Amino acid sequence: MNLPARVRIVDVGPRDGLQNEAVQVPTDVKVELIERLADAGLPAVEATSFVSPKWVPQMADAPDVTARIRRKPGVSYPVLVPNLKGLEGALAAKAEDVAIFGAASESFSRRNINCSIDESLDRFAPVCEQALAAGLRVRGYISCVLGCPYEGEIAPEAVARVAQRLHAMGCYEVSLGDTIGTGTPAKAQRMLETVARHVPLQQLAGHYHDTYGQALANILASLELGVATFDSSVAGLGGCPYAKGATGNVATEDVLYLLEGLGIETGVDLDRVVAIGAWICETIGRPNMSRAGRAIAAKTARQAA
Repeated sequence: MNLPARVRIVDVGPRDGLQNEAVQVPTDVKVELIERLADAGLPAVEATSFVSPKWVPQMADAPDVTARIRRKPGVSYPVLVPNLKGLEGALAAKAEDVAIFGAASESFSRRNINCSIDESLDRFAPVCEQALAAGLRVRGYISCVLGCPYEGEIAPEAVARVAQRLHAMGCYEVSLGDTIGTGTPAKAQRMLETVARHVPLQQLAGHYHDTYGQALANILASLELGVATFDSSVAGLGGCPYAKGATGNVATEDVLYLLEGLGIETGVDLDRVVAIGAWICETIGRPNMSRAGRAIAAKTARQAA
């Protein structure tokens, strides 16, 4: 296999993972989680989201989290901004990286942000323009790239159209999200090949949920095409809101274990991430969804006994 020699991991646990927690996670814990992940070698840690506390109460402390992070040189800390008001908050908190998001599904877009895909992209254009003018980097997200809870199958061409718009706005990277985790390797490759005709492959990232246990397989399929950036969440934080009780984000520990087995460099210390996963799960009282994390922790405990 002709695989990338090095892969960049974006840990989305502090934002995409914690935002699904019903019990409010203390700001101190969020800040410590972000800093621990950066210290473990993660080159990018998605910190928080500047959304209305009315809709996402867990992210109400976004200004405090962003302002208090001990920033490590060379590490990016993107924050999600849904509109110009969110961007104003991010700028006030001295954020350097922001992220905007769209969907490849018309139904998903209308049900989640109450507008069409085109309308959502038109709303994001001035956000992106002002962020770039202020010297910020902008990342783009696309939901439902391999399936929609309302429409089912999503055409790769629909994903490519949204990705092309986000790229044209100035997004340095477009993260392709399998929101409900129904994608399989063949579908993932077809989608990527179509999108790559419009956006350079090196500016695409894979964001695969593990609802059906296909995330690692989809990552391997993406690696085979040359994709070298993937989103993941420490301990598999986060769930799939469209499949009750199902897993959501693929665990960072599992991705790192796969990549190490393939001889691919990441610059991330797997053992430290395993320890972080165990710590955050114990701290917030939730099960650790990482199979590699649980296995490595159990092995370490046996060896210490």
